[in-house]
Amino acid sequence: MLKAGKVGLRARFDDDIPILRTELYDDVVNGSRAEGGPWRPITPGSKDPRLVVDDKEPGHVPFSVVELEGGTLVGTATLWGIDNHSRAAHIGLGLLPAARGKGYGTDVVAALCHYGFVVRGLHRLQIETLADNHAMLRAAERNGFVREGVLRSSAWVLGEFLDEVLLGLLAHEWRPGAAG
Repeated sequence: MLKAGKVGLRARFDDDIPILRTELYDDVVNGSRAEGGPWRPITPGSKDPRLVVDDKEPGHVPFSVVELEGGTLVGTATLWGIDNHSRAAHIGLGLLPAARGKGYGTDVVAALCHYGFVVRGLHRLQIETLADNHAMLRAAERNGFVREGVLRSSAWVLGEFLDEVLLGLLAHEWRPGAAG
């Protein structure tokens, strides 16, 4: 398990999937804001490609996020789009509604940075998030990410185009434990 602050990133368990699906993706607003495509319902009991782990997919590493004290599931985290040639990847996370506002996002980003830079030996990590996702912007910037640009009207979300912010962090800029 990777640990940072109050959370740990561990393997995804089958028991995690119904909770993550119900809390994060069955909600049309949250699901629409979290995904790059339109929301659609997933049949209960079916394999949800957003949550089921495919160990044969080397460019996508999903984690479940748990509280260190008690082990309660609080969300999902992912290192995705891993490019071993350029040594770069994207990071993303989703916290269950009850886990928001507790500083977990900053800890999750810190753990993903450790995984990307130390465990995987990557050179660059990148985040794209909606411009009004202030919690993600704060979590990224507290971990040293720099705003590199705005993708104007690049995301179609529930009937309107929204801006996305592009943030990046290079391995030599990263300061472990600097989040705060």
